[in-house]
Amino acid sequence: MPEDREAEKAGKRRRALTAFLREEAGAQGFDLCRITRPDAIPEAAVRLGQFLEQGHHGTMSWMEETRDRRGDPRVLWRETRSIAVFGLNYGPDEDPRGILEKTDKAAISVYARNRDYHDVIKGRLKEIATRFAARSKEDVKVFVDTAPVMEKPLAAAAGLGWQGKHTNLVSRTHGSWLFLGSMFTTADLEPDEPEIDHCGSCRACLDVCPTAAFPAPYQLDARRCISYLTIEHKGPIDPQIRPMIGNRIYGCDDCLAACPWNKFASAASEMKLVAREELKEPSIAFLLTLDDTAFRAFFSGSPVKRIGRDRFIRNVLIAAGNSGERALIELCRDLAKDPSSVVRGMAVWALSRLMTAGEFRAFAAERDDEPDEEVRAEWKIAGAM
Repeated sequence: MPEDREAEKAGKRRRALTAFLREEAGAQGFDLCRITRPDAIPEAAVRLGQFLEQGHHGTMSWMEETRDRRGDPRVLWRETRSIAVFGLNYGPDEDPRGILEKTDKAAISVYARNRDYHDVIKGRLKEIATRFAARSKEDVKVFVDTAPVMEKPLAAAAGLGWQGKHTNLVSRTHGSWLFLGSMFTTADLEPDEPEIDHCGSCRACLDVCPTAAFPAPYQLDARRCISYLTIEHKGPIDPQIRPMIGNRIYGCDDCLAACPWNKFASAASEMKLVAREELKEPSIAFLLTLDDTAFRAFFSGSPVKRIGRDRFIRNVLIAAGNSGERALIELCRDLAKDPSSVVRGMAVWALSRLMTAGEFRAFAAERDDEPDEEVRAEWKIAGAM
């Protein structure tokens, strides 16, 4: 029958294009490549709506602004027939929580110790997309994190893993250490089976969170999440949460590192992503000396650079205040005169924790009138300590 021949021909093309795509993904260093359909995450829009209505997104207003496109891939690009999701292993070679005991050192999240993954993955996806489009004669679009794409639900639907109780993707072969990227295409590809949840009764990721940012399993309140507070949040950080941050100056790996499935993960190979040694355990004292030029130079190519020097130094000052290292007092005193109000305010807080009560009173007596309302509020908080 003609219909059977056409169906057989379409199936053969579908299998060939899917195999070609996976070969290209492997050639570009991706560890996983799975396929799903644009209608595979019908529950995503509802969950996103609940997250936003509860205010758990904090100041990330862009999530509200893009909720329709984010909740349904077909709204983002209605011609999409297949979505390929790619996973790139960035597993560390040791438990990243070891640095938390070193009070004079600063903890930078594992993913940020490498080159900016947005650039790395997008460059590789563009290579794959170019070759795939040439072979298939179909349209393609690639996305990495910054686009309104819910990559974790799509990755689960495609079979890369499942969203764990910490809301991050967990893989049976790579634990919690996968970067994700996606390619939308008008091509008809063979979809993979979704992965099922393997968390069981485990609560390791929930119980390890230093700020209790999970109101319930599979729910995250970003307003209490150290990753959100040190990266996305622009203003002063809640004084009650600051002591819980410890020496984490950019992101937090605790919930990821606690996942038992990491025992199946391996460290990222050199072909993929290798951490810069100087970003593994930088000293708090050194980081406090960075002006804007030095900050940009030191973090060149790193995602840390994107938050800017002032917000970064705010984070380092919190770590200084939590360190108990009196050797940092002079550096913090200098930063109390910084042009940035967010830096000055956090320097006040750090000094109030590092100095004796008498030293802090004497320091307060030396200060000039403070023009910024938020910094004056920091002086008031510090005076009550």
